[in-house]
Amino acid sequence: MSLAPVRQALEGGREHWQHGPIDLVIEARGEAAALARAYTGAWARFQNVLAELVFELPLLRLAVEEAGAVRGSVARRMVDAALPYAPRFITPMAAVAGSVAEEILGFFAAEAGVTRAFVNNGGDIALHLGGGESFTAGLVADAYAPVLNGQLRIEAESGIRGIATSGWRGRSFSLGIADCVTVLARGAAAADAAATMIANAVDADHPAIARAPANRLKDDTDLGARLVTVSVGTVPASLRRAALDAGARAANEFMRRGLIIGAALALQGEWRSVGEVQATLQANAQQRLAA
Repeated sequence: MSLAPVRQALEGGREHWQHGPIDLVIEARGEAAALARAYTGAWARFQNVLAELVFELPLLRLAVEEAGAVRGSVARRMVDAALPYAPRFITPMAAVAGSVAEEILGFFAAEAGVTRAFVNNGGDIALHLGGGESFTAGLVADAYAPVLNGQLRIEAESGIRGIATSGWRGRSFSLGIADCVTVLARGAAAADAAATMIANAVDADHPAIARAPANRLKDDTDLGARLVTVSVGTVPASLRRAALDAGARAANEFMRRGLIIGAALALQGEWRSVGEVQATLQANAQQRLAA
């Protein structure tokens, strides 16, 4: 891990910002003066985010109902994103990546001359889309053997401003067995928390599934001794369908409550989709057929 924030230019006008575990890729378009102001403000803010989170980490690792005393703007966003899922177990850490992405994106969204921007924090993405703008995101079930499984085209008018992905193969622990769950929401923090909860709901018991206490795998985990998934062998088709159905039920519940706009769930080559994701994937399939 780098001890000091690092900022690097990437091809295509993007930038890479990294500080400890925070790893952002940023792209923005618009008027030069507006972009300069946004980047200056965002970079100044970025340099303090990690220290603020570390200071409040003991609270952020508690069940969200016990974490209400946090004070920082990123920490408060994390609590606000996780709280709708209580009393189900969730800590504010479920929304940390999306909350950081939103915090930095805010500097670009505040500039009228910035027409389009995204902040990608390890796959959890905060979006700013001006009128007529769009963003295309790829769906990949296995980040360790990446194949493009589908595409989501997000229009400015959709209201979608956050994308997040969770699953047992990801960089964070999962209680479930989903290869990936990708969620669309009105913000990245909301998408991040929901992706965690839906991925946890995609679950089954089978000898091919191995689990271990989270605190044996990582000393400072927010999950304590809860069993997390460490490997998933091939499971019977009936269990795959039941696990995906359980995740889809959770996604539909969250959509009815206005917490998400859509979700795609993947497990061993099978998919479920709800809401805006379902409509978008169907439209893309029709376009491919027409072509």
